[in-house]
Formats: sequence, structure tokens, C-alpha cells
Amino acid sequence: MRPSYNPRGMHHDSNITAHAITQIWHQNGTCPENTIPIRRTKEEDVLRANSIRRFGKKMPRSIPHLNPTNDTDTANVLRGHQHAVASAQYDKCYGTKSTFNLWKPWIARGNDFSLTQFWITGGSYNGNSLNTIEVGWQVYPNLYSDSNTRLFIYWTRDAYQTTGCYNLLCSGFIQTSNQITIGGSISPISTYGGTQYDIDILVWKDRAGGNWWLQVGGDYVGYWPSSIFSYLEDSASTIMWGGEVFSPDAGQTSTHMGSGHFPNEGFGKASHIKNIQVVDSSNCLNPPSNVGLITEQNNCYNVQSDTYGDWGTYIYYGGPGNNHNCP
Repeated sequence: MRPSYNPRGMHHDSNITAHAITQIWHQNGTCPENTIPIRRTKEEDVLRANSIRRFGKKMPRSIPHLNPTNDTDTANVLRGHQHAVASAQYDKCYGTKSTFNLWKPWIARGNDFSLTQFWITGGSYNGNSLNTIEVGWQVYPNLYSDSNTRLFIYWTRDAYQTTGCYNLLCSGFIQTSNQITIGGSISPISTYGGTQYDIDILVWKDRAGGNWWLQVGGDYVGYWPSSIFSYLEDSASTIMWGGEVFSPDAGQTSTHMGSGHFPNEGFGKASHIKNIQVVDSSNCLNPPSNVGLITEQNNCYNVQSDTYGDWGTYIYYGGPGNNHNCP
């Protein structure tokens, strides 16, 4: 299966040479036609989970509040999640495309994770009606048993309560590509002050078939059937881009977000997401409007947004976590 057609108006950065992004398993061959690569789940992977029921699932409240107050900020940090994200709200929108800078953030402890992603959402936490589609890269030793940077996806239709999971650990996402392993490590990775590596990711609702398609680089990876959602069966209302760190020691953890450096250090040092675009009702990609920024503790992790030339709308984000200004 393939989507009916791609969104129009894709923004490309013409001044930076694209680098081929690979996965380690590509060194050992390819998958035959009519098969897909699946990362093997081992017994020790399941045993690392807090419970069998929660294996491969995010904990509830793992998305930033859209209108945070001091009270909800505190509650969010106490639940272990910190964010540095940009957010845009719409009556209706149908997807997003962005270019993710690839890093390998340092993880302070095995239960911590650090990720960079976009969230496509509808509904809300009220009544556990939140629907999300999430895609990006992450470092999560407790899920993968290593500290490699990995491509991941996630979805839920009830605010992470019972539905959805990472990657292909439950039913929902239908993979069609034999080129990409979801949950597989990706390389090469950017270096501080050195060569920068990026990956393009696009998710959009195919208006003909109704499904939400995922494209990574030039590959159609697969789709989320609209029937698994409630609000996203029709459209999304909010899209966010940025980083998230989870730790039982949130507020004190030294787990890095992005490159581990603050946004003001700029290109090659701070992590970025560029060419941020949103799919409108005419299946056209446009820059987001009225972008807001969300952090819980900006002395730990922060985000900045701007628009410039071939980068279009972009953000710098991230940070080192615990430092002398981050209690």
C-alpha cells in the first residue's frame, strides 16, 4: 500500500548537503519483498519493565501542558517528565514535517530516557480523551538495553492509560516498508562543534484513504489506521516539536536533552529541529503559526524558536539537566 499523494510545498534546506542515515542491520543485508524488519523482543527486555501490563508503554502525563501554571509545572516535574518544546494550535490540521538533528544524549541512569519528537494530538487529558501520534528519536536504556539513538513511534487514544505503545510492541501501526526498522538504531550521530546529521520525518493524513502515513527520509514506512483513534479519526488540533526527558529524579537528573547544551550555543552545539511545517486542509505544507514555547524548568532544559532562510521555522532546544542553576 502507498498513500494517494504527498503534501504539497515541502521545504528543503538547499545549502546543506544531505547525509545518508543508516541502521546497523543494513550491514547484514536486506529484507525480502513482502516482509518487514522487526526488532526482536527478548525475555530480558520484558523483565526490565515495571510490569508486563506497562511494557512498551509511556506513563500517563508524558506530554507537556499547553497552558502551564506553576502548580501544573510542579506536578509535571514530580511525575518525572520535563520538556522543551514549541507548540501550535489549530481548528484542524492534518500532519507535520520537520528535520531532526541527530544526537546521542548522555543518560544518567537506566530508568531515564531522552527523546526528540513531534506530537500530533487531538482531545485532552480531561476524561482521558487525548489522542496522539508521536515520532522521533530516543535513547532509552531500560527499553532497549543500550544507549544507542533509535528511531521510534508511539500512539495512544486514551491519554496513555491502556491503548498504544512504542514501535510495534502492540497492534495499531501497520508497517509497509522493508527498509526501515522501527525501534532500530540510526547513525551517524552529530558531534559537538563537528559534523551535523539530520533526518527528515513526515506524518500526514491521507485524505483519500483516511490513514495517517509515516515517511522517514524518502521511505514510506507505514500508517496508523484512522479507525484506531477517536479525535484523530478526523483531524488534529495541536502539534508540538521538541525534546523530553523522563527521570524519577526529574529536577535533579543529569540526563541530557538533545546535545546536552542550551539553545543559546547555536548551530553545531545546541540541538535543533528545522524546516518545521504543518499540513493544512488543502494538503499543503506551511510554516506553523502562533508558535508558543513550553518548558517546566528552563534552567534545566530550554527552547528558542525563530524563522530564517532555508531553515524555515526552527527551534534550538535542550540542556544538561542538573547544574548550579537547576535545583
